[in-house]
Amino acid sequence: MTDSEPVVLLAIEEGIARVTLNRPEKRNALNDAVVSELKAALISVEKNDAVRVVVITGAGHDFCSGADLAALQKISTASVSENVADAQSLMELFLLIRRLRLPVVAAVRGKALAGGCGLATACDLVLAASSARFGYPEVKIGFVPAMVMAILRRNVSEKRAFEMLTLGAEIEAQEAERLGLVNKVFPDEHFAEQVDLYLRGFSKVSSSAVALSKNLLYQMDGLAFGDALEAGVDVNVIARMSEDCQEGIARFLKGGKKQTE
Repeated sequence: MTDSEPVVLLAIEEGIARVTLNRPEKRNALNDAVVSELKAALISVEKNDAVRVVVITGAGHDFCSGADLAALQKISTASVSENVADAQSLMELFLLIRRLRLPVVAAVRGKALAGGCGLATACDLVLAASSARFGYPEVKIGFVPAMVMAILRRNVSEKRAFEMLTLGAEIEAQEAERLGLVNKVFPDEHFAEQVDLYLRGFSKVSSSAVALSKNLLYQMDGLAFGDALEAGVDVNVIARMSEDCQEGIARFLKGGKKQTE
């Protein structure tokens, strides 16, 4: 890769937006440019009505190894205000993934570590190759995986989160699936085909219903049971009035009528 190449690639085909971290020689490590271009790519696909799902992958052997050496060196010499701005930029990326109307899927090969593990689990769904590994090794250098902790805690139990955050060990894809960090594990040799098959499932469902479901699911975080039900009432009514729902009901009723004739 040359300096002139983008560090994030975006390709759209058949309703799938493929976002690729493009620093294979650096194990797709995060830096200011990667975070900025990732946000730009996600914002651009949000405006494309033809896109049904976004998948984030890494070029080469690994998904993302976290911050690169240059970024770590910058952290060690930066002022408080510079470190705040840097951390907030990454926070904005995680929030953007949550707020995007589209489902965002991480397709993980190789290692997803530190901020890279946070990026993967910040996505709505995680698909992993059987040889993939996940972990938060920040404590080994005296750092705290602070923002990604909010994501991890929403995916696994308190004790499992504590274990991963404080021991800094890597776990295999199958263990990550068992803990709830990963949705599906596919064999390495069939990973690309299985991921594509999974993603194409979003072409068979209502995009407006998916968007409403995503928004409501995350909106319910922290709500009392009654408030969550009230939020559900609002979304229920919105869904009933949508064009997708009206057309879907009409198709369903038409099909049921034919079966009774």
